[in-house]
Amino acid sequence: MEIGEKRTFWRVVYANKQENRLLSFAEMKLPGEAWLEFNLKDGVLKQTATFRPSGISGRLYWYAVFPFHGFIFNGMLRFLSQ
Repeated sequence: MEIGEKRTFWRVVYANKQENRLLSFAEMKLPGEAWLEFNLKDGVLKQTATFRPSGISGRLYWYAVFPFHGFIFNGMLRFLSQ
């Protein structure tokens, strides 16, 4: 993937094959900012999702969707690890 490339609603902001690192920014309408990072180290793929809420609506959004993210991100990792 290249910097600036868009996958669904994620835009690649950093990609480095030597570091085995990919960082994407969410371009969906959210009450805050969302980042998704993948790192591959010693054969282990690590996924980090970060959300910076904006105001009370951002915090309410985070707590409302939090239970679903385990299913979503675990499924994404399983798919990528195949």
